[in-house]
Amino acid sequence: MTTRKLTDHRSYILDAEQIRVFAANGHISLSGVATVAEIEQFQPAIKAAVAKYSSETRPLNERGTYGKAFLQITNLWQRDDTVKRFVFAKRFARIAAELLGVEKVRLYHDQALFKEPLGGHTPWHQDQYYWPLNTDRTITMWMPLVDIDTQMGMLAFASGSHKSGPVGSIPISDDSDAASVKYIAEQGFPIVTANRMSAGDATFHLGWTMHSAGRNASVATTREVMTIIYFADGTSITEPQNDEQAADLTAWLGGRRPGDVAISAINPILSQ
Repeated sequence: MTTRKLTDHRSYILDAEQIRVFAANGHISLSGVATVAEIEQFQPAIKAAVAKYSSETRPLNERGTYGKAFLQITNLWQRDDTVKRFVFAKRFARIAAELLGVEKVRLYHDQALFKEPLGGHTPWHQDQYYWPLNTDRTITMWMPLVDIDTQMGMLAFASGSHKSGPVGSIPISDDSDAASVKYIAEQGFPIVTANRMSAGDATFHLGWTMHSAGRNASVATTREVMTIIYFADGTSITEPQNDEQAADLTAWLGGRRPGDVAISAINPILSQ
């Protein structure tokens, strides 16, 4: 029964006001996108896959800013069948499509972002800096698998920042953080963050929405988050604008090249 619910795209209904707010702000927080029973089913498999496939063995004090921010494991759907059922959930993809205002979305990739106890902050950045995709119809679902609060590394968004498009040309780093903080202050974007999120709640944000996350002040609890990135069906691939986009082209677009439509086998349509 749980799996049937998870694949039912009609089991979470957005209203017109939520879609309007998302378009205006570039982000939205939604409660209960996955049920308690569904989290209980999928969280152990995602956690086990992260433990199995993470290659990070250094203590936190020997890592740089990015390494302290989280353990990042990508495309777990290709390595674990249970995680694949989670990533391929039609409900999640349908929400993404409705928020973007498109008929269908494709998978770009998934990534687990586990912020360890006493893990560092996530610098301010824009996700789409990394993506060689010729569209602004890109969106990330960010779902905690455990209950979290502001002490554990909650996402913060600069509301309305997506309307500026690309801001600078800096990968996620201390430099992107400093430049973003300055730009956000100059533009007067409101900073929005939730106080608490329950496991199964989710935020969705556009690719150009500036965002960050605080450190995990907990000494014992990992902030376990699973993310899924989608883009509008029919999107073409652009010539990479930086080394990070060149790496993404190789990793996440299944051998397609600039000018091609992004329709590879590892970018399936998920919203039907």
